[in-house]
Amino acid sequence: MKWYDRHVLPYLMDFACGLPMVQAQRRLLVPQAQGRVLEVGMGTGRNLPFYDRQRVSLVVGVDPAMQMHRLAQRRSRQAGIAVELMGLSAEHLPATDASFDTVVCTYTLCSIPDPLQALHEMRRVLVPGGRLLFCEHGRAPDETVRRWQDRLQPLWGALAGGCHLGRDVPALLEAAGFAATMQSAYLAGPRPMTFHYWGHAQAA
Repeated sequence: MKWYDRHVLPYLMDFACGLPMVQAQRRLLVPQAQGRVLEVGMGTGRNLPFYDRQRVSLVVGVDPAMQMHRLAQRRSRQAGIAVELMGLSAEHLPATDASFDTVVCTYTLCSIPDPLQALHEMRRVLVPGGRLLFCEHGRAPDETVRRWQDRLQPLWGALAGGCHLGRDVPALLEAAGFAATMQSAYLAGPRPMTFHYWGHAQAA
């Protein structure tokens, strides 16, 4: 692992993922989680303060970036929520079929190498009627913004841990067999980075 990835990236990502407009999205989405919860891409644990401890019975977090786990463990203690953390990517989840009531995926699909395979796995581990709660930035609706997303991608991906600016979140969800109830809008900030999709999805 490069020095930058180990010592700089976790704090850079933690700062970006803790910006006020991002935290507002988490506050809107995460309290809806219930039962046995799988959080894909837990990162530094920014979602943990927003879980409703009365509604969740188990939280399992997966993230291959183990250098971020220390911050996630600290937030777990602060939030009073016990979390099982695993240093794994989401393309091959070590869980049996239909083993979680909720999957939480926030600001994660952008950096997973194979997001479609990861979404297939999320669908597999959800119980019948279980929900995927998601909030992701992605492909903008405006052609000029999309061109900037393409221009910035080589530099952005190198600096931001492999993040992709222009992934088509609705198309990915549909291809993975999810039916989504979704909202989308630009949040505050540079437009190539801030077009968002959020909502919930269930197996179609």
